[in-house]
Amino acid sequence: MKIVIADTSALISLGIIQQIHLIEKIFGDLYITDAVWHELIKHDYLWMDKKMLRMLKKHVTSINTYNYLSVIMDYGESESVILYKELNADFLLVDDYKARTISESLDVNCIGSIGLLIKAKSEGYISSIKPLFQKWLANERYFSVSMLNEILMEIGETPIIR
Repeated sequence: MKIVIADTSALISLGIIQQIHLIEKIFGDLYITDAVWHELIKHDYLWMDKKMLRMLKKHVTSINTYNYLSVIMDYGESESVILYKELNADFLLVDDYKARTISESLDVNCIGSIGLLIKAKSEGYISSIKPLFQKWLANERYFSVSMLNEILMEIGETPIIR
């Protein structure tokens, strides 16, 4: 079992495509911080139903350390890095480029929602990633089409035509 701390950005990406359940299937233990929880519930996401919120609520964990990183990262991201360190976690699941760059500079092992989907496909949990990428684009997630197409070609799927 691996411990994964999930940030808001990745939860939103995975929630839009109804794939949050893959986190626990692939890694095991999922934790989210109080700040991430509050970021999730303060927005009215169309894809997030009460069942998904109940499922996520049971993973909320408070940090025990003063949030010394909030001056360089947003509150959810900074709490997530601190919880990663406190729990000696295996991965921080984060999509935000700036947060990932800062986290990796602090020796945090990061994976994004794209990496999670690639792992899910290689382990047989999903058969195709292209429809999930298309759903992200339809919901205005901030992924470059050219980057998504590179990934699709690397894993043997046809590129997205726009």
